[in-house]
Amino acid sequence: MLVFALPLGLLIALGSMSSFKPLKYFSKGVVWVIRGTPLMMQILLASFIPMMLGLKTKEIASFFNVTVSGVLFIFVALAFVINYACYFSEIYRGGIESISKGQYEAGYVLGLSKKQVFRNIVLKQVIKRIVPPMSNEIITLIKDTALANCIMVCEVIKQAKELAAEGTLANRLLPMDTALSAYPAITVSAAQAARFG
Repeated sequence: MLVFALPLGLLIALGSMSSFKPLKYFSKGVVWVIRGTPLMMQILLASFIPMMLGLKTKEIASFFNVTVSGVLFIFVALAFVINYACYFSEIYRGGIESISKGQYEAGYVLGLSKKQVFRNIVLKQVIKRIVPPMSNEIITLIKDTALANCIMVCEVIKQAKELAAEGTLANRLLPMDTALSAYPAITVSAAQAARFG
């Protein structure tokens, strides 16, 4: 999962620092939603993607000649990759933005191009700064893989799952979307309360 999450995180970080506004806001929005919802919710959502699309997991498994567990593993791995890519993107972004403008200017004075300055001056400093938080996230990723084994959670997620299983195709999305949107609202409220409280 790290093989995919690390480079995707860098792409998201570069997107969130882009001067192209639609890409910047899209990247920041994705990171905000993913970081504002629990990983368990994302795992559940990913495991229900076939059902939400009106597909049966057995049909997908037979089409690709894999087991049902293999199909679920792919969707759960996708949830982990996207989740951790968003966290890694913030680490990358913080590392890149922590380098002073003087470092860039010194490279330009030496006649280096923008790419050369980034590769030869900035990137080396960024790597030193991001190793500790990156290693912390990698350790957390390893521990979080245990979440893939327990899909039953007695709370908002379980209720949304039960409601989604009972509904029609159009109504399957509503309970999960409602539960998914509740978490960012709660976390933003808590963050604002902590900031001003």
